[in-house]
Amino acid sequence: MLAPKKLKFRKTQKVRIKGNSKRGTTLAFGDYGLMATEMGYITARQIEAARIAMTRHIKRGGRVWIKVFPHKPVTKKPAEVRMGKGKGAVDHYVAPIAPGRILYEMGDVNPEIAAQALQLAASKLPFKTKLLMSNDDEWEMRKTGE
Repeated sequence: MLAPKKLKFRKTQKVRIKGNSKRGTTLAFGDYGLMATEMGYITARQIEAARIAMTRHIKRGGRVWIKVFPHKPVTKKPAEVRMGKGKGAVDHYVAPIAPGRILYEMGDVNPEIAAQALQLAASKLPFKTKLLMSNDDEWEMRKTGE
């Protein structure tokens, strides 16, 4: 699982995700991408499950880039423990996702296979997503703001 090597603070507070993504909104490495259209949290397990689904579908033919990293710790108290006595232990790590954030990119692969692989990955994620292609006219218009 993905997890940070070192954190400044072991436990953090929950924050509300507001607005659209400011970074990671354009394709940087590959020709195809998967963009989040809703906000939410994605766990390290979900990131890994989507990655495995994509790489198995393309049969290790192309390249896959993961554009998100789970750096936020989520705590959980054990089952059947009374309230109080402090915050629970770190259970897992998540990445907060705002709309417009590109989660995965893919390159060096057939467009039909890339679309199917990204659709498989999208089914593993807890929010709605959109497929992107770098040579798509709609994508070019959206990128230039016309």
